[in-house]
Amino acid sequence: MTDTPALPAVNRAWHLLSRPVGWPEPQDFALVESPMPKPREGQVLVRNEYLSVDPYMRGRMSAAKSYVAPYELDKPLQGGAVGEVVVSRAEGISPGDHVLHFAGWREYAAVDAAQAVRVDPQAAPLSTYLGVLGMTGLTAYAGLLRTASFKEGDIVFVSGAAGAVGSQVGQIARLKGAARVIGSAGSDEKVALLVDEYGFDAAFNYKNGPVAEQLRAAAPDGIDVYFDNVGGDHLEAAIGSLNRDGRIAVCGAISVYNNTEPAPGPRNMARLIQTRGRIEGFLVGDHYDLQPQFVQEVGPWVRSGELKYRETVVEGVENTLEAFLGVLRGDNTGKMIVEL
Repeated sequence: MTDTPALPAVNRAWHLLSRPVGWPEPQDFALVESPMPKPREGQVLVRNEYLSVDPYMRGRMSAAKSYVAPYELDKPLQGGAVGEVVVSRAEGISPGDHVLHFAGWREYAAVDAAQAVRVDPQAAPLSTYLGVLGMTGLTAYAGLLRTASFKEGDIVFVSGAAGAVGSQVGQIARLKGAARVIGSAGSDEKVALLVDEYGFDAAFNYKNGPVAEQLRAAAPDGIDVYFDNVGGDHLEAAIGSLNRDGRIAVCGAISVYNNTEPAPGPRNMARLIQTRGRIEGFLVGDHYDLQPQFVQEVGPWVRSGELKYRETVVEGVENTLEAFLGVLRGDNTGKMIVEL
C-alpha cells in the first residue's frame, strides 16, 4: 500500500434524505461529514477535482422503477467524477494518476480499480472527461449517429441545444455534413451562442412563442432528424415538422422531470404513419462499444477547435446541490461542472 500523509480526517458527501415530490427541495439533501474512507485491497482513494451533475440524476432520486436503481436514502449520491489518486492498493494505478469514476457528490472516494478509468490531463483538461470527451459527448455521438441514423444532407433539429449534449449534437451534425442544423434554447443569449459560436444555421428561444410555429419558420423544408432533450411541446412540434422517413432520438425530457402528474403526450402521433417516421429512446450505457470510435473522431475536433464547448463551473462541494438544481432550471450553458 502506498500512503499519502496530510489527508483530512473527515470527508464530506451529499446524502439523499428523502425522495423529492415535484421540484427537489434543499431539505431533501444533507452534506454529511464522515471519517475519511480507507481503500481495501484492489481499491484506490481518489481526491475528486471535478464532479458532474446531470438531468438524469433527478430520476434516480425517485423510487419508481427505471433503467437504473434509485439512489439509496441516507447514503452518498453517485455521479461522474474525475480526480487524483492519493492512495493505491491496486495494481496498475499509482498515486498521482488521474481517474474517471462514478463516486461523485463527495470530496474523496474509495473506488474499485476496475471501476476507475485512467485519463490523461496532458491530452485534455480534466473537466472535459466529464463532458465533451466523456459521457455527455458519447451520448451526443451515439444518439445522433446510431439511434437517429444521421446521414449527410439531413436537416437536424436539436432541443436544449445550448446544453452539454445538445450543443455537441448540433456541431457533430454540422461537421458531418448536415444540410441544416436548428436548435432551441431558453434565452436570447443562448440562441446567439448557438448561431455565432457553435455554427447552427438557425436557432430560436422557445419562450418567445409556440415551438411549432418557430420550428416551421426555422425549418421551412421540414426536418429529417430530431434529437430530443426536452419532450413536451418540442416533441409534438418535431413530429409536426418531420419529413418522410424522419427519425427522432429521445435522449431526455427535462420539461417533465419534476411533474407530479403525467404530462399529456403529443397529439399528432398519426403523422408518424404518414411520414413513416420513427421514434426511439436510447441510453448511452448501451453504446459504450462506440467509445474508441468516438474519441478517435471527436478528440481531434476538440483539440483543433472545430468542435467548441462551454462549461458552467460552480466552485465547492458545498454548492453541488445548487449546481444540480441549476441544471434542472436551465441555468447552465454547456456542461455543468463542480470544481472542488
